[in-house]
Amino acid sequence: MNEQINALLKKQPLVLFDGECGFCNRSILFFLKHEKSSGIKVQFAPLESEAGMLLKKYFEIDEKTESVILIRDHAAFVKSCATLRLTGYMKGLWPLMQIFVIIPPFVRNIVYDFIAKRRMKWFGRVETCALLKKEDQQRFFST
Repeated sequence: MNEQINALLKKQPLVLFDGECGFCNRSILFFLKHEKSSGIKVQFAPLESEAGMLLKKYFEIDEKTESVILIRDHAAFVKSCATLRLTGYMKGLWPLMQIFVIIPPFVRNIVYDFIAKRRMKWFGRVETCALLKKEDQQRFFST
């Protein structure tokens, strides 16, 4: 298991997301469209994948957690902490969103939880994987 964890940690930054959630999948596609063209590329894995389960266990995150998780610098960020830090990998004005990390997470997560609770109702489940550019396909893994 340590070998698998070490291999996964080499892929940082890494985003764990709900692979069955329509909102989550659309958010990942939005991110890819607005990601900086140069610099470090973010890797992705579904929460429910073997990689997702291993990393949640390693970082002592409840296995029932369905939040987006950003693993960066050998630390795991959950909910709004993850989404705000993820904007740092985007082009344009998106990185300015990181200023909101000064707001305590319990306040920020009220908005996050409001959306998360309704995401399946609003956006449904994903039956098939999105069509990704060939260069992006290799950044998604499940084991």
